[in-house]
Amino acid sequence: MPVTGPHSSALLRRASSRSSATRKLYSSLSGNKSPPPSPSPSPLASRSRSHATASAGFRSLRSPWSHGVDWKSPASLSSQIRTTASPVLDRFHRSLATIASKNVFNGILTGLPKPGGGEFGKFYSLPALNDPRVDKLPYSIRILLESAIRNCDNFQVTKEDVEKIIDWEKTAPKQVEIPFKPARVLLQDFTGVPAVVDLACMRDAMKNLGGDSDKINPLVPVDLVVDHSVQVDVARSENAVKANMELEFQRNKERFAFLKWGSKAFQNMLVVPPGSGIVHQVNLEYLGRVVFNTDGMLYPDSVVGTDSHTTMIDGLGVAGWGVGGIEAEATMLGQPMSMVLPGVVGFKLSGKLRNGVTATDLVLTVTQMLRKHGVVGKFVEFHGDGVGKISLADRATIANMSPEYGATMGFFPVDHVTLQYLKLTGRSDDTVAMIEAYLRANNMFVDYNEPQQERVYSSYLELDLSDVEPCISGPKRPHDRVTLKDMKADWHCCLDNKVGFKGFAVPKEAQDKVAKFSFHGQPAELMHGSVVIAAITSCTNTSNPSVMLGAGLVAKKACELGLKVKPWIKTSLAPGSGVVTKYLLQSGLQKYLNEQGFNIVGYGCTTCIGNSGELDEAVGAAITENDIIASAVLSGNRNFEGRVHALTRANYLASPPLVVAYALAGTVDIDFEKEPIGVGKDGKDVYFRDIWPSTEEIADVVQSSVLPAMFKSTYESITQGNPMWNDLSVPESKLYSWDTSSTYIHEPPYFKNMTMDPPGAHGVKDAYCLLNFGDSITTDHISPAGSIHKDSPAAKFLLEHGVDRKDFNSYGSRRGNDEIMARGTFANIRLVNKLLNGEVGPSTVHVPTGEKLSVFDAASKYKAAGQDTIVLAGAEYGSGSSRDWAAKGPMLLGVKAVIAKSFERIHRSNLVGMGIIPLCFKAGEDADTLQLTGHERYTIDLPSNISEIRPGQDVNVSTNTGKSFTCTVRFDTEVELAYFNHGGILPYVIRQLSTQK
Repeated sequence: MPVTGPHSSALLRRASSRSSATRKLYSSLSGNKSPPPSPSPSPLASRSRSHATASAGFRSLRSPWSHGVDWKSPASLSSQIRTTASPVLDRFHRSLATIASKNVFNGILTGLPKPGGGEFGKFYSLPALNDPRVDKLPYSIRILLESAIRNCDNFQVTKEDVEKIIDWEKTAPKQVEIPFKPARVLLQDFTGVPAVVDLACMRDAMKNLGGDSDKINPLVPVDLVVDHSVQVDVARSENAVKANMELEFQRNKERFAFLKWGSKAFQNMLVVPPGSGIVHQVNLEYLGRVVFNTDGMLYPDSVVGTDSHTTMIDGLGVAGWGVGGIEAEATMLGQPMSMVLPGVVGFKLSGKLRNGVTATDLVLTVTQMLRKHGVVGKFVEFHGDGVGKISLADRATIANMSPEYGATMGFFPVDHVTLQYLKLTGRSDDTVAMIEAYLRANNMFVDYNEPQQERVYSSYLELDLSDVEPCISGPKRPHDRVTLKDMKADWHCCLDNKVGFKGFAVPKEAQDKVAKFSFHGQPAELMHGSVVIAAITSCTNTSNPSVMLGAGLVAKKACELGLKVKPWIKTSLAPGSGVVTKYLLQSGLQKYLNEQGFNIVGYGCTTCIGNSGELDEAVGAAITENDIIASAVLSGNRNFEGRVHALTRANYLASPPLVVAYALAGTVDIDFEKEPIGVGKDGKDVYFRDIWPSTEEIADVVQSSVLPAMFKSTYESITQGNPMWNDLSVPESKLYSWDTSSTYIHEPPYFKNMTMDPPGAHGVKDAYCLLNFGDSITTDHISPAGSIHKDSPAAKFLLEHGVDRKDFNSYGSRRGNDEIMARGTFANIRLVNKLLNGEVGPSTVHVPTGEKLSVFDAASKYKAAGQDTIVLAGAEYGSGSSRDWAAKGPMLLGVKAVIAKSFERIHRSNLVGMGIIPLCFKAGEDADTLQLTGHERYTIDLPSNISEIRPGQDVNVSTNTGKSFTCTVRFDTEVELAYFNHGGILPYVIRQLSTQK
């Protein structure tokens, strides 16, 4: 049953033939309060079957924190959630049958037989389309196609949308818009707290508008894992896990209680308590369904998450990527995601990794290649015989780093390796059989034992795995890869080079400086490049048994030879799940890691997010008093300036075994091939090769130590919470009672004085430049997650509200308070602002007076005078974490537009979601080539009538100095224009839901 009908670009041209879904969007642009005419279902009712909760095949266990829903496994939720659902969810479930009956593709609804008789369920069959174009589609695009077919109601998803996806080879280069309905949403607590704050605030706004506040309720399954709050306060101690968790609860009790309230107040939202593991590893090992079976309807799992590394699940063959919190909230509330149909880069892997080369070496190589190729806004799909030779954990490591190479996804289709992993991690045989049968029947399974049909890709890359060399990445960006053999030379170049991504500008005469100090009564010394933090941390690697056990083998060999990590190096091990602890104990290697100081400090995202804790005072003083370029080596995915720790200016990403090796060496200024790491107990030099395990050694330990029972027992107990979590007392109310004195949870001002009438489109007139940036400004620069500096506006606010400095906690943990987060916007201590002529720090120039002020104080002064502001920036603006506060903060500071050379995908959509205009300079132009200093006043000539604005159109920008130039408005879809017209995505959703009966 081929899909007919010519492709139409009407959505982009506003032709009279635009789809009914788009007409419905635009009916609201003039403030129309009437619901859409019958018989079209409302946006609330027009929900996809993908919004149901689970597949079959798991048992259930009563949980004390699941608000009456059994949740030993997410696959048991579907029927249970219906029994506790609100009337809104009841209406939603009733609407599913209506949508299914109207689906124009019901002719290809096919039964999937079970081998022993009966059937698993029914599915929309792609082979039944009998369209040769489908057979050439990348597997990742087939998932988008299946979703569009299954949800095709000719209202939110139309036959034209389906045709666009089938004709992907021709339509993708045209940047066409499609709707997508993911099956579920994933949150972590740093992004989850502000999401729940927004939902609570939206309920208040809905009530104030006279609507039903219960409509503000997730309609898709939402899993929130509390994993970003633990800090490495205590390290090198057998008691570290307990001590750090107690401190975590002391600091975050109010946040945790708020999240627990949210799990009770909102249906379809489940919270995994602190101490359970890193969200992406829990997703990989436990939450990921691969295929849903909901009420007998089979379909692929898909997920969007508020953490950019949601992409880790792509290694399991589940389509998932990061979105901003505000976009995720709209998805929860029934809004289909509007996305540009992406191009797909085919990345062919061949050969096999050499002995001693790790998955981390592979991913850093892939990251550099893809960053150079240019994959922002695209899918990357890995294929070729080499894929079948790398483990699922290695695939997840590569997929995890998608944000670092800039892709929306780094996708690995399901094959036999995936099925083996599902069984290893405790999924039942029946469930795995159902998954394989469905994916084979729907041409979504790769069998490397069979001839491969050639698929079409937008562009092609290839890597022979045997060419991968051991490497690390840094000192300031994930894609600045350095081979291990070149590291010493590269380090000295960094010392020589001018200040930049690969430079520190240390004078030659100061490069050999030695800072001597006393560490707990014993002599110690630091030099440029000395390692002061060595952390095995983050979702990237702690999900991978080969590198974790490899680190244990390095520690064991070092212990046996008599090497010891210097005591002033802060060492830590933060596993992604309890399974890691089980196999490290099973192998007997944890005791050797402990001997080298790599005691387990907690289960969560620590050093990689900036939760590295304080350095010893003596170490910190030695660094600051002698201006030492100290180093951190971590097995994470982010090493941006100021992120890991304020005192480590050089930060390197490395595999867990290399983290241990560099900790033993005590410096990054070493050539591992030629220089000894240290002196053994026999007085002989010990070299890198003496402690490095072979691939075979690691494989043997993995085989004997990683067992299915470990996953089963870990995730049976995960639902039991812990005593501190279970003892949290929270109110039963559906509306949140805001405490005006709280410094953690505060009612944000987004919806105050909101009316049913949209504010409409707007340009910018005579705005001042708040900041003028160069390239690669990350969301860490815009909205840091780490420690709150003692001299910052946020610190001043906390002190004024009676908070002691020791209780400041981090910016990440205080994302539920807009007062602090606004003051923390552009508060990164490594910020470089051209208005200050290269001076480093979170300050700017207040242009009218010429005063040097903190960014917050300058912005406050502009706002008090009624003056709008803009930001000038270079390439890759907003790269890094999918941090919605990097858009919320500038909005609260009064920023109306950002003009950049290019934007990172998630951050651009976040700006739109908060009503900030993203504009791009024309190719070959930027602030420097246009001779813009940032001291001008800027007028952006954007039409005030939304119907006169088109996605991607050019507008004129003029200054009071007579300069004028053309920029491209980066509203990429019609839906984004609708959001802009309403002042942001959340006001749009509130107005839509308030009109529905």
